[in-house]
Amino acid sequence: MLMGFKRLFAFLTLSAIAPGILAQDTAQETGESVERWGVNMTQGVTEVSRTTYDLHMLIFWICVAIGVVVFGVMFYSMWRHRKSKGYQAAQFHESTLVELAWTIVPTLILIGMAIPATKTLYDIYDTKEADLDIMITGYQWKWKYDYLGSDVAFFSTLATPHAQINNQQPKSDHYLLEVDEPLVVPVNKKIRFLITANDVIHAWWVPDLAVKKDAIPGFVNEAWTRIDEPGLYRGQCAELCGKDHGFMPIVVKAVPEDEYHSWLSDREAAAAKIKELTNKTFTFDELYARGEKIYNSTCAACHQPGGQGIPGTFPAIAGSKVATGPLNGHMSMVVNGSSKNPAMQAFGAQLSEVDIAAVITYQRNAFGNNMGDTVQPIDILNFKNK
Repeated sequence: MLMGFKRLFAFLTLSAIAPGILAQDTAQETGESVERWGVNMTQGVTEVSRTTYDLHMLIFWICVAIGVVVFGVMFYSMWRHRKSKGYQAAQFHESTLVELAWTIVPTLILIGMAIPATKTLYDIYDTKEADLDIMITGYQWKWKYDYLGSDVAFFSTLATPHAQINNQQPKSDHYLLEVDEPLVVPVNKKIRFLITANDVIHAWWVPDLAVKKDAIPGFVNEAWTRIDEPGLYRGQCAELCGKDHGFMPIVVKAVPEDEYHSWLSDREAAAAKIKELTNKTFTFDELYARGEKIYNSTCAACHQPGGQGIPGTFPAIAGSKVATGPLNGHMSMVVNGSSKNPAMQAFGAQLSEVDIAAVITYQRNAFGNNMGDTVQPIDILNFKNK
């Protein structure tokens, strides 16, 4: 009996101190490794995230207090009035005082929790008067970011090398949580996210920002944030969206406002340059090098870095009938996708004409295909306009 009480005391003590012990979390990255214990909620770097954390802790301690009182009275009564001491159970029922007590007290506790919870929920859903609107679209298995009101739009894909995924190299500090293009936003500005999906249900989740919203095809969800501190904040797709679900990270880079405007100007200039490049004639080497980069970031997850594919799931590029067949068929497959295999997405709206031309050139000449074809961006534009 005594041993049971010791175990109960140890359990209640651990429950009480665990949040303080396990909430060792550094949100802002400064170059060194970031260690997270990963049990308690993240306090985050926004007002909403901190309010949510405080609400969570308030309700946690209320629950701890209720548990201590209820179990304390229960076990004290069991020990103090045990049968071995000759006590007889009291006989009573329909006590008006008891009925009122266990109705009124829990009601007051719930009202006390509901008031701050309602205010927090209202703040979470208040997306009005945003300084910046960003459309977020989930794809298998990457994110597209459109900065509304500008020409800036890009895809963000996993940057972890396949050698690490295949256990051929040591894992990095941010294994499976690094991308080639982070979402860049200014600090101290209200940013509204319009979140949707192109194929299946995804979920855009960044714990440090206290933002988690489903991305549903044909439906737009809203969320918002205002980040107080510059830094890198990492998240993941939080919906089971299919094979490679775990390879769909999110990185948000918060920067000072002047740095953000400089970055936005550079991206707008780069977007304008890409449009101009559509009419440029590239050399084979230029297309091949660019195509290799696009292939590794966009195609390799399914077709594998060596082009061997995944038997029974994704066809090989090496020696395939598409990559070694008629050029128009290859362009149609990349631009329009495959009606026979939905896993083969349409990349006509995802990649620029320059990138599509480059990746087709690469596929037709890499992995031993050696077709000798060179596809120019204008060829892709003309194919789209047919």
